[in-house]
Amino acid sequence: MTRSRTTGAADSRCPSCGAAVHRQWVGRVAALRVTADLTPLTPEQQQAVRTPNRLIWCLRQGGPHVPPQLRSISHFHPADCPHPHVTDHQCPPAEPTTLF
Repeated sequence: MTRSRTTGAADSRCPSCGAAVHRQWVGRVAALRVTADLTPLTPEQQQAVRTPNRLIWCLRQGGPHVPPQLRSISHFHPADCPHPHVTDHQCPPAEPTTLF
């Protein structure tokens, strides 16, 4: 896991499903702890997964000394944004472990 001291961001794996995720505190006044998938979404996929409880984030790529940062996509977000857009992580449904 890599961690940034300035943003609290960390790239790691989900403890439940093992997917690669990015964790970060987002916001200044009312901070929100976000765990986002690292798989970029197409505009069509963004529309399909967007719900009131599932947000889309802009993952701004950092430089050699700046870690990637999640930014909220709002009505001020440019349509031609060059950064990947990701969504909140949700573990896939678990496979049944018992056979009857």
